[in-house]
Amino acid sequence: MKNFYEDEKTEKLVQELMQSSSYKIAQEDIEFIESYEARSFRLGLDYLKAELVMKKYGIDHTVVVFGSARICPRDVLEKNISKIKDELKNHPDSKELKEKLLSEQKLLKQSRYYDDAREFGRLVGIHGKNLDDSPVTLATGGGPGIMEAANRGAYDVEANSIGFNINLPREQYPNPYITPELCFQFHYFAIRKLHFVSRAKALVVYPGGFGTLDEFFEVLTLIQTKKSIKIPVVLVCAEYWRRVVDFDFLLQEGVVSKEDIGIYKIVDNANEAWQYIEDWYK
Repeated sequence: MKNFYEDEKTEKLVQELMQSSSYKIAQEDIEFIESYEARSFRLGLDYLKAELVMKKYGIDHTVVVFGSARICPRDVLEKNISKIKDELKNHPDSKELKEKLLSEQKLLKQSRYYDDAREFGRLVGIHGKNLDDSPVTLATGGGPGIMEAANRGAYDVEANSIGFNINLPREQYPNPYITPELCFQFHYFAIRKLHFVSRAKALVVYPGGFGTLDEFFEVLTLIQTKKSIKIPVVLVCAEYWRRVVDFDFLLQEGVVSKEDIGIYKIVDNANEAWQYIEDWYK
């Protein structure tokens, strides 16, 4: 056999065979792993990695917080507004800058939600401070805005918190207040959603946009259809939620029932939200 491979032409042919994509071991073949047909395996891996880590650290119960990624601390928004105003002095006719200023001023009014979400994170955090003994752990989407605020509240009291991050244009990086061992990044929204729900003992929803509404209504649907056990679902900031969704109209139109309306609770602030969760479990 050795003499056979000493033939230059044969050796070249063998080398070409060994370099072909079909000869690669499956787990080392990136093109194969990233192919459409291998998606089912990637879904499993996306789920399993986070699952094993949370089992390792004894994460059995979570309180999940959703909310807008765009709502920042007041001081950050004030700096942004000041910068835009300076730019407007040099470009007073800029329509883009004027629209940007208006947007930042609107967000400034909503910065109170950031402070409140931070307080809620603190309230959750005091119930579980280390990886070995954590009866309940705060979990968020891991991004900026309300998610950052909630993780930050837990961080303030030296408690652990989870970040289920995902690669998106507006929130590509995890916020700095997540416990490093519990900071995850998912490729698939579906797997991320599964981890949100699977250990959740409560869901708290702050003002937000499409993503927040998506997560909220998905949990409502899971509970309504009994695909998920009933847990306390709390909407924080009554003024916001009563304008965003006319729940009474849905009831009047007969597309939901009184029982469905009872799945969630609308409150005004973090303290009321936490009190409702405590009372619910009592």
